[in-house]
Amino acid sequence: MITIASAMQQEEIKNLLESYDGGDFTYTFKEKKGIKLTFDVTGDKEEAAKKAKEIIKAQPWGGVLFFQAAAV
Repeated sequence: MITIASAMQQEEIKNLLESYDGGDFTYTFKEKKGIKLTFDVTGDKEEAAKKAKEIIKAQPWGGVLFFQAAAV
């Protein structure tokens, strides 16, 4: 499981990760608590958190977004 903590673009982050089709990980939205979005992941959760950060930063809005991605 991983969490993404972001005050903005939450819906976009959720849609982006759930639609990711890179073959190495899948992200399934589980719950939202405050600014934290929780996702179930396949594969190594540490690597999945790193990949999620890369995916978000690659978006036009992701480069200026303040967020944290962490394995839990």
